[in-house]
Amino acid sequence: MQGLAQQVTALRPELLNADATVGELAWVWSKDFDALSPFWRHRLWLIDGKLAAWGWVHLPHRIPRGDGTFREARAANLIWQTHPDQPELLHEILDWYDEAAGGVDQLLAIQSADRAAQAIIPGHGYVFDAEAGADDGSWVQFNRRELTDLPDPVLPDGFRFVMAKDVSPAHAVKAHRDAWQSSSFSEAAFERVQHTWPYRGDLHLLVEAPDGTLAATAIIWLDDATQTAEFEPVGTHQAFRRQGLGTALQAYGLQLAKAAGAKLMLVACLGAPAHPAARNMYYGVGFQPFSHDLPQIKTVR
Repeated sequence: MQGLAQQVTALRPELLNADATVGELAWVWSKDFDALSPFWRHRLWLIDGKLAAWGWVHLPHRIPRGDGTFREARAANLIWQTHPDQPELLHEILDWYDEAAGGVDQLLAIQSADRAAQAIIPGHGYVFDAEAGADDGSWVQFNRRELTDLPDPVLPDGFRFVMAKDVSPAHAVKAHRDAWQSSSFSEAAFERVQHTWPYRGDLHLLVEAPDGTLAATAIIWLDDATQTAEFEPVGTHQAFRRQGLGTALQAYGLQLAKAAGAKLMLVACLGAPAHPAARNMYYGVGFQPFSHDLPQIKTVR
């Protein structure tokens, strides 16, 4: 699946589907495997022995989060990708999705630049999801930045950058959960992340506060084959927000990615106008949008 992502990145990056980049696949698979794998279904389509398309269905589920709440999905959701030369395989993916979903409402996303997918999905019963795609919805925007003319990172006095390889797994996990307090991320999940290509401990960046708190965190996923890197995830401890830590983290991360051999950086964020914080931070370090989700829904129940 990551190999197909490499091909799409090299040929038509604007067609990369949500959660289908090299880094996003690594992150979602590794962090959620223990909790969500019983609710996952996968299928691969090969042509002449080479992967031409894949589908990954998330079935409805209800699992506990770290803060005592529950992560719940009442509809099925499809992540998918086709090779740019085989867009017609989306028909087969959607037929399989109907079977795998088992009679519940079905969600998926297509990209704003993917004209072939936009022509295919209405015939399978999908319509634009007006709630998810609204100005306060959950749709995702992809952003890119060439790794030239990079800004200098500036941290507040007393703060410093550290790498995940230089802190304990427990502290790295706590930094993530301090940024996303409802997360169920665990040391076991982090161990799986560490063993999932292309994770590198020297590209997992954190910011340490003067009191020793790990106040911000970001993982950089580097694909040497396409010389492309991606931030996923990026977050700041709730007690340390609005101090410029996210911007400094991004600026330093861009420099690290370039030094490691990347020429292009990607990052995804919420794209809706009602959710400007992350988007504005990325714009502030030179990212520009190049694609976004068009969320779709098929009401079955």
